Amino acid sequence: MNSNWKNFLLSHLAVLTVSGQDAAQFLQGQITCNVHDVTATHSSLGAMCNPKGRAITTFLLAKSGDDFLLILPAELLETVKKRLSMYVLRAKVTLTDCSDSLCLLGFMAQSTDAFLASYQQDGAVRINVGNRDLVIADAHNASVMFAQGVETIDSMHWQTLDILGGIPWLTTATSEQFIPQMLNLDKLGGISLTKGCYTGQEIVARTHYLGKAKRALFVAECETATPEANASIIDTNGQIVGNVLSANDGKLLIVLQLGDTDTTQLQLKDYNQALLTLLTEEAS
Repeated sequence: MNSNWKNFLLSHLAVLTVSGQDAAQFLQGQITCNVHDVTATHSSLGAMCNPKGRAITTFLLAKSGDDFLLILPAELLETVKKRLSMYVLRAKVTLTDCSDSLCLLGFMAQSTDAFLASYQQDGAVRINVGNRDLVIADAHNASVMFAQGVETIDSMHWQTLDILGGIPWLTTATSEQFIPQMLNLDKLGGISLTKGCYTGQEIVARTHYLGKAKRALFVAECETATPEANASIIDTNGQIVGNVLSANDGKLLIVLQLGDTDTTQLQLKDYNQALLTLLTEEAS
């Protein structure tokens, strides 16, 4: 055991596997990131959009052998699977909900390289997230790995770290509300402008080439309330100027209108006008 390790069981996330002879070509036509940039050692953030360019879900895309693994919010997995199924047609592709066979673990430590490498040889997939590691493993390896950490923490703290890191996860309340640039995915490497067509690509490309998105992602803090996803944000005049993307432990990711918005007096509507303080000029 290593007393510096912190382990997280990431039950709020799930894995959808895309496999088959046409998996890469199929995914390339459905998501914002470039599938061909994803390897066994390199993952990517991305989004799957509807035809209007609104993100149905965001995800981390990883690869295991010839299979692609979409790590996405558990509450959106079934919706995403159904949407993707609509486009499979004659493609040699299989979509598999791996909720019962694969586990998602988070690790945060000064150094877990040697430890995690030993499990990667046994089929585990490792994704680096800043100073953290997200690991996908089968039930046996997950139980062994999880037992190594002295300090075990629930997924809520991991979600707070994602908020502070500007990682935009969607929920059923925020799905299909925002184009990817509003979620900062262009700055996070989750949008390829050279990969070719995909569902919603015309809107995403137009936003890039014709000017900046009208809204953007910010990290904020609220000392008196933890709002639900998609809660409205108002200015001093009571005008709605944004929405909450995610919130936990007083930290928030929020999508705000750009331009003349007075960011010094932001409040949560319906939460006793709880005040918000921006922690970043723009999440990045």
